[in-house]
Amino acid sequence: VQLQASGGGLVQAGGSLRLSCVASVRTFSSYFVGWFRQAPGKEREFVGDISWTMSRTYNADSVRGRFSISRDNAKNTAYLQMNSLKPEDTAIYYCAARKSTEYEYGFWGQGTLVTVSS
Repeated sequence: VQLQASGGGLVQAGGSLRLSCVASVRTFSSYFVGWFRQAPGKEREFVGDISWTMSRTYNADSVRGRFSISRDNAKNTAYLQMNSLKPEDTAIYYCAARKSTEYEYGFWGQGTLVTVSS
């Protein structure tokens, strides 16, 4: 499985961005897709994920109510919609995939940089 994340960029605080993650796999609909981020000098953080049944999980401490995850299985694409962005959201954002029978994410995209200015 190959993943390609895109959509990052520079945005002012309070703004919005939508990240995309395109997967090169025929059975995309059977995979969980997760979003992670890593800020400079910090460990990688789980942002949220979406299952093949469209069930979503978010990291409540940091993004609940501001970020939302969706997917379009016909396009082999998952999305991370980010609203009300804050400077502390600045990070490299990664998408990842795992089969529903696995617990760890084993397939990773290259990351896309999001910079939020104050």
